[in-house]
Amino acid sequence: MSKHILDSSAWIECLDDGPNTRHFGPILLKSPGLVMPAIVITEVRKVVLKQRTLQEADAVTQAMSCCEIVPIDETIAAAAADLFIAHKLPLADSLIYAVALAHNATLWTQDDDFKNLPQVRYFPKLKSKAKP
Repeated sequence: MSKHILDSSAWIECLDDGPNTRHFGPILLKSPGLVMPAIVITEVRKVVLKQRTLQEADAVTQAMSCCEIVPIDETIAAAAADLFIAHKLPLADSLIYAVALAHNATLWTQDDDFKNLPQVRYFPKLKSKAKP
């Protein structure tokens, strides 16, 4: 079974029903093959709390628990540091990518930091259509 990770930008794109949801939405249906780096929960919840209500943040957090949650352990932390240096990734992105590599998972994203890295399906962020 192939494994997949949606990074924070992909989850938020789906929550906002943005243009790239057409790429990321079908991946949400791939459970039990969906892997969730714990840091993604933090990043998504932070955005939802800034933009919406506590109840909506709780609902999103609960929905994200359908995935195989991967905590940051010593192995992931060390690999993330190596990736941070090798690819000049921000800390959270290096943790997400370390989990993708450790689980041989495809990382789905619209974050430019991951562009051109192995095991990544990158889709440039598109502008949302103006809502009437």
